[in-house]
Amino acid sequence: MKKNILLIGGSHGIGLAIAQELQKEHTVFIASRTKETIAQLHITHIPFDALTEELDTTALPDELHGFVYCPGSINLKPFKMMGIDAFHEDMELNFFSMVKVVKSIISRMNEGASMVLFSTVAVGVGMPFHSSIAAAKGAIEGFAKAMAAEYAPKIRINVIAPSLVHTTLAKRLLNNDKKMELMSERHPLKRVGYADDIAQMALFLLSDKSTWMTGQVIGIDGGLSTLNVN
Repeated sequence: MKKNILLIGGSHGIGLAIAQELQKEHTVFIASRTKETIAQLHITHIPFDALTEELDTTALPDELHGFVYCPGSINLKPFKMMGIDAFHEDMELNFFSMVKVVKSIISRMNEGASMVLFSTVAVGVGMPFHSSIAAAKGAIEGFAKAMAAEYAPKIRINVIAPSLVHTTLAKRLLNNDKKMELMSERHPLKRVGYADDIAQMALFLLSDKSTWMTGQVIGIDGGLSTLNVN
């Protein structure tokens, strides 16, 4: 069945990898600040800044079968060097902006619809310098489980919790061979993730192959959250 699927922030990285696959079989709507990278895709673009704007829902169909919220941040600093503003900013982009969008589209989600949100491996595994982003993403995990319970069986809501993924967002952490080697060695599978690694799980969760899954936090993290092989 051809589905209507909305991606928030699908112009880069993981979101773009998801959109590239979805548009082959489904009707895809991407709400993002830029559209240059998606100009060649068969999608409908809605100009939208998650931090400052309300989503224009008039551009959406009455019925949505899938929803993905992609915006995120990687703000890694020692706690003593972070002001309260940094915590506010991470929470605003990752959590509050997501909640506002969900509020605006939840009535359009059809029976059997799937929502996919993103967390981080650092919520389940304590990591230094992750206090702000782990707090913001932890809020997403709690929200998703509560919403999955509230909206079952109509809407399925699941969370993907990746480790470090080679995208523009993470370029500062992977911008030379030495950094890439060090980050790869931290993972039992001895490499960092790529956008398609995460996109494939999102595609599965949006598909009818995952209709008995909801309220789950799924680690796609090269084994980092569960294995100690070093």
